[in-house]
Amino acid sequence: MLSKRIQVLSPSLTMAITSLARDLKAQGRDVLSFSAGEPDFDTPQIVKDAAIAAINDGFSKYTAVGGTPEVLKAIAGKLKRENNLDYKPSDIVVNVGAKHSLFNIFQAIIDEGDEVIIPAPYWVTYPEIVKYSDGTPVFIDTDETSGFKITPAQLKAAITPKTKALLLNTPSNPTGSVYSKEELTALADVLKGTNILVVSDEMYEKILFDGLVFTSVASISEDMFKRTITVNGLSKSVSMTGWRFGYFACPIKEITDAIVDFQGQSTSNINSITQKAAVPALNGLADADIEIMRSAFERRRNLAHELLNQIEGISVLKPEGAFYLFVNTKAIENDSMKFCQKLLEEKGVAVVPGIGFGTEGYFRLSFATDDATIKDGIERIASFVKNYK
Repeated sequence: MLSKRIQVLSPSLTMAITSLARDLKAQGRDVLSFSAGEPDFDTPQIVKDAAIAAINDGFSKYTAVGGTPEVLKAIAGKLKRENNLDYKPSDIVVNVGAKHSLFNIFQAIIDEGDEVIIPAPYWVTYPEIVKYSDGTPVFIDTDETSGFKITPAQLKAAITPKTKALLLNTPSNPTGSVYSKEELTALADVLKGTNILVVSDEMYEKILFDGLVFTSVASISEDMFKRTITVNGLSKSVSMTGWRFGYFACPIKEITDAIVDFQGQSTSNINSITQKAAVPALNGLADADIEIMRSAFERRRNLAHELLNQIEGISVLKPEGAFYLFVNTKAIENDSMKFCQKLLEEKGVAVVPGIGFGTEGYFRLSFATDDATIKDGIERIASFVKNYK
């Protein structure tokens, strides 16, 4: 009945855990969920006002498939102003969230047997999209000793004649690791002289801590700019997860044109109202709101990191960005599914098993929630670990 390509997909563990936590809450269970990958803040008022104005102005018709001239110009301006990247509006395509951007990209560039290098831990969707596109994910394992970042030697060893692309995510979901300019330059040196593309997922670029400055992968060199497809959006930084606004920028006209054609035969343009709402955020008019959220995430990170590392038997590296902690449970349990299921059943705490991110012996905890919930949840985790059998 089902096609072979649809059967290669695995369910999203993050979505599954979040859904289970909601179901248990609906049944009256006392459940604290740290599984969802979305900010707990409301969308900034200036964004909502732009959407309301668009509705009242009747901006409800089809737009160009790749986005309105206004929103493409705003994205190009943002990329130049904040990332020092010179993209033309025609290099940019707006999608239904960055997940849609990634799906379209790999549908356009991958043939059967092509390999895509993916550092692990990875966002759960990466290998699924590659597999659906008839590609082969090639994983590079990392751990705390490298800050959950791949090395040039690892990258070089993973490259084969079949390698089509390297997929980088900085800041990382689920680890919060951030590649420095020097680290990216070293990886770029490995790629010189190859035809390997780089797909750079930079969705969490504005959620950085300790004064860290973000470096966009394509800004490293002219060579990297020419081979990189930059993926971004507003879901995390501007708390617009449900609005579904993602985009990619690529200087390779053949790729961009092909994706516009593909999108024209599938979703067509994204929501017209969302495009209008995105413009003030892209133009920097929500930056004060973004800083309020970023500052709160940094405080919560510090709180959660300190409390978790006080629990004997588990440990966690301090993340440099995003809003996740990737907690090591190997000293007491390497089976992350078993650990997380028992934690939810016995203590009503929902976190995501590390196996969903390609790395056993860990769980991901999102600190995109209030301080009181963080304290309560970690107290429950501490009690659970103390009596773990």
